[in-house]
Amino acid sequence: MSLSDFLLHSDAVSRLLALVLLALSVGSWVVITWKWRLLARVGLDVRRSVAAFWQSPGFDEARQRVAQFDRDACLTPLIDATLLPVGGTLASAGDRQNQLTRVLRDALQSVVRRLQWGQLMLATAGSISPFVGLLGTVWGIFNALTGMAEAGQLTIDKVAGPVGEALIMTAAGLAVAIPAVLAYNLLGRRVALIEAELEGFAHDLRGLLTGAQD
Repeated sequence: MSLSDFLLHSDAVSRLLALVLLALSVGSWVVITWKWRLLARVGLDVRRSVAAFWQSPGFDEARQRVAQFDRDACLTPLIDATLLPVGGTLASAGDRQNQLTRVLRDALQSVVRRLQWGQLMLATAGSISPFVGLLGTVWGIFNALTGMAEAGQLTIDKVAGPVGEALIMTAAGLAVAIPAVLAYNLLGRRVALIEAELEGFAHDLRGLLTGAQD
């Protein structure tokens, strides 16, 4: 069945479901393309930034070097968090190590939330697209049975359109869901790897600064 045949035989409900699948597909591929490039760039920048930081002779020089590599501001917020003034507030309560743990944790969570943006879109597309396609299939079969009842006899020309429509909706739902689920898993793993590197850097940075305080 061609697209013109689908539009000819389908009703408003089927067309609405097709538009939903189209929107989910376009949204998924936009997120996949954008996040794939972003995470590839961030992964490279994080490794370069960490190496530049530890190869620097001093803290101020290290911060300047990191800024040259950290194009998406993933490591810089962690470094800047250790410079925030906390005197005279409850945030200054406790020793230096507790203060650093708190500010580094908050900065790390903020960065990770930015990296995870778009995952919800992929999860939504991957989870609901098969059901949208299934709904289109059920509706198409219903139309086919209705056409058979009105015709009073089973003929190919009466049921071919609705049945073909039903098959198209099933295939469309799977075509949207499969790439979204695969991308969700692959991109989620890349985010987790970057998060692990950032956590390691935050831990080492806290150790460096608390050791300097001691």
